[in-house]
Amino acid sequence: MSAGTPRAERFTRAFRIRMKRDFQRVYASRHRRESGPLLLYGCPNQLPHPRLGLSVSRKVGGAVRRVRIKRQLRESFRRIKADFSPSFDFIVVVRPHKTLDHRGYNRHLESVMRTVVDTWPHHETSSSPCPPKP
Repeated sequence: MSAGTPRAERFTRAFRIRMKRDFQRVYASRHRRESGPLLLYGCPNQLPHPRLGLSVSRKVGGAVRRVRIKRQLRESFRRIKADFSPSFDFIVVVRPHKTLDHRGYNRHLESVMRTVVDTWPHHETSSSPCPPKP
């Protein structure tokens, strides 16, 4: 990322899901959709912006390949996060697949994020958070 990147476009820690309880909350919502090799879980959060969590297992490939995929997904999310007005937490689970270029990941990520937001059961009250994990 260059020094000239506007602050609003950066992918800072605030846009990452890092806590185990947040991952569990999103998984517990059981609201998921898939596109290509990406399985995406999502639910609203109480923050003024969307967040992203990534899960890329060793089945996808070696460390170099996994890190590259994560980097491409973060970059795709960074570019499209402003298009999503509702505040959602998204977790992307990457399944084993043939390598895609950055446009492929971008296309799949954007379409599956839109589907998750549009099909959220409480779409008319999209600011309602996911139910807490029992």
